[in-house]
Amino acid sequence: MSTPIDTLQNILELEARRGYRNDAVVGGLNEYAERWRQAMLSLVQDGESAEQVAHIAQMLNDYALLPAGVRRSTVRHLRERLNALSQSTGRAQKPRESKRAVGGASRAEEAPVRRRNAPPRVLPSTEEGLDAPLTRLAGVGKKMAQRLERLGLYRVGDLLWHLPYRYQDYSNLQPIARLQVGEQVTVRATVWGLKTRKTRTGRKLTTAILMDGTGRINATFWNPHIDKYLRAEGTYYFSGKVGSYLGQRVLESPEFEPAGEDPTHTARIVPVYHLTEGVSPRVLRKLIRQVVESWAPRLEDPLPPQMRRRLDFPDVGTALRQVHFPDDAGALEKARKRLAFDELLVIQLGVLGQRRAWQEKPAIPLPLGDNELAAFLATLPFKLTSAQARVLDDIRRDIAREYPMTRLLQGDVGSGKTVVAAAAMWAAVCHDVQAAMMAPTEILAEQHFRKLRDQFARLLHPRTGWPLRVELLTGGVTGKRREELLAALAEGDVDILIGTHALIQEGVRFCRLGLVVVDEQHRFGVAQRAALREKGATLSLATDEKRMVPHTLVMSATPIPRTLALTIYGDMEVSAIDELPPGRRPIKTYWIKSEKRPRVYEFIRKQVAEGRQAFIIYPLVDESDRLEDVGAAIAEHERLSKKVFPDLRVALLHGRMSGKEKDEVMRAFARGEYHILVSTAVVEVGIDIPNASVILIENAERFGLAQLHQFRGRVGRGPHQSYCILVSDPSSDEGIERMRAMERSQDGFELAEIDLRMRGPGEFFGTRQSGLPDLRLARMSDTRLLELARREASAILETDPTLSEPQHHLLSHRVTEFWSQELDLS
Repeated sequence: MSTPIDTLQNILELEARRGYRNDAVVGGLNEYAERWRQAMLSLVQDGESAEQVAHIAQMLNDYALLPAGVRRSTVRHLRERLNALSQSTGRAQKPRESKRAVGGASRAEEAPVRRRNAPPRVLPSTEEGLDAPLTRLAGVGKKMAQRLERLGLYRVGDLLWHLPYRYQDYSNLQPIARLQVGEQVTVRATVWGLKTRKTRTGRKLTTAILMDGTGRINATFWNPHIDKYLRAEGTYYFSGKVGSYLGQRVLESPEFEPAGEDPTHTARIVPVYHLTEGVSPRVLRKLIRQVVESWAPRLEDPLPPQMRRRLDFPDVGTALRQVHFPDDAGALEKARKRLAFDELLVIQLGVLGQRRAWQEKPAIPLPLGDNELAAFLATLPFKLTSAQARVLDDIRRDIAREYPMTRLLQGDVGSGKTVVAAAAMWAAVCHDVQAAMMAPTEILAEQHFRKLRDQFARLLHPRTGWPLRVELLTGGVTGKRREELLAALAEGDVDILIGTHALIQEGVRFCRLGLVVVDEQHRFGVAQRAALREKGATLSLATDEKRMVPHTLVMSATPIPRTLALTIYGDMEVSAIDELPPGRRPIKTYWIKSEKRPRVYEFIRKQVAEGRQAFIIYPLVDESDRLEDVGAAIAEHERLSKKVFPDLRVALLHGRMSGKEKDEVMRAFARGEYHILVSTAVVEVGIDIPNASVILIENAERFGLAQLHQFRGRVGRGPHQSYCILVSDPSSDEGIERMRAMERSQDGFELAEIDLRMRGPGEFFGTRQSGLPDLRLARMSDTRLLELARREASAILETDPTLSEPQHHLLSHRVTEFWSQELDLS
């Protein structure tokens, strides 16, 4: 029988596989925390174990508030604590060993005071290494260690890689006489006097009189204990902003430290770290410097010496020292570039290694001859665009080879990706093998099924002369119908299968699967696609001596900038359909202020009177919709239904609805049963509603350009002129720039580049994008560094494809560690 510890371990394992999205248990780990604590109460029999249980429950409770990078280390640490707790509860009846003295906790973490009888703490020995607990550091007691855990810091090594997110340049050492109000400065001055007075609110204000031989300035402090650290006639560095009080210059609560020491907090470029309650900047800087000075010089460097020399990079220890405590701006940039290169190199070794491994597998060559292609093209009521023809040539070359194609096909909404994919599926049929297309939702799978069924109805199987058999498999296909379909699939009687994730469920057997097309899966990461392809291989029951694996084509309607494509889709070749079919009308896009909303409602009413339909989109914070966002959408739906459009039929769609409920609403809207669809941002990508001609996006500044462009693509799919109306009162220049970019451009690739530049890769894909690696220093906008890393990775793999040579053993370890953390390999 499993214990609560076993249950939580399983939940944490699932949480890691799902990309640390806090969805491994209903309600999230924070909701589960109290239930788990209660279940553990009957198992713990001593105070120490009870304290461990309480601490684990608190970590679970705080989990939802943590960023993705911290969640990863928190899950790892939780699992280690659970292992320790499991052992302690199992031996609860045994007498406990006496606890080793680790030194006294400080009265105030700001100024640690060692207890007289406690042995002094020193940095961990080499044997303990960077895995030593933080309590082995001077100044870190039990309470401080718990506070640091909220930052994802558990071991000494975590401090080494807790990098600054910005810097304060206090290297500008100036004489007092030259100080200007508003400047960030450092002065070297002597304290000539300290005065403390109580303000009317009862707070203590201490004023220090500073002089340096060129002039005098006052420094003010609200810290009531400042006189314990600052003494008259002492000389210090003071760093801070020059303010003004009653017409006089003043330094407001500056950082300071004795002038005789190598400065940490002043007189230099000072690192600024992410903090948490109870951990001051000075304490964290002091701890990190302690670790950096001791451990950075001892680190093994993953880059071979000859590569470092050729690229003019510092060693990893020097780079870490300079990133934390830079000598100057030049040294900082050089160190940042070195460490960012390391991150990008590990990514490229992973994705290129994955591509190389995949290309070593055998695939069935599917050359599409000119005659067969002509037969397919003759069924189309239009001519391919030059971009479609170019991309189709890429795919024809790929699938004609004896190793599997792995290609990303990206193109704007309506650019004709599905037709190109259908041509590749026809190539599979011509070689008497099966093709499968997987879509993310049932309604999209049904849409593809109808289109492809009609497309292939005009063609006959080249071998049998019979009509092609195109089938649909979703969760809604059950009972006898499902059994018959699966039997026909296994026998090879089904030529093309369209479906959802049901395609890769157990029990689905293909006879000879030659091609897999994955639609709209821009949320898949590298390893998820690898897992999908591997599952595709195991689905094939080919009788060849060698197990053949299918060619893979991934389609995305989200245009992806080149640097992101090299990272997230680095294991794939990339093609882009960058032109729309002729005759497509541009969608007229307008940005309006909220006070003009009634005019938009009148415009929607006129469009409905002409037989059209409309979307009204409300923003949300995450993909499942927060309750307050759903509440706002429900309230707006009620207002619109009763007060604005009482004579029209208005539907509602939001992320808290089940998949079945959402599909039912979308189908009803597609059938014309509703005039207007009110929705949060869960309107499915790719859904065809040709009759919809207006999309109104509320609070448009809350969305990125890529997402706004996706919304805009929900209309403009029919013969009628379509409109996208952005309602927004942006308070920032960035928000205004986004609205103007949407009005100006219909080009998804251009908008994607602007979006990446403005918001960064994390926001570009949303906080729950699991395929995007979590990077500390690398910037996705740094194309040159990324391409350098890709070239170096390719050269390494050319001579050492398994990274087994001695000079690459650390790189091999880094690659394995990085990708096992980043992505689910199961």
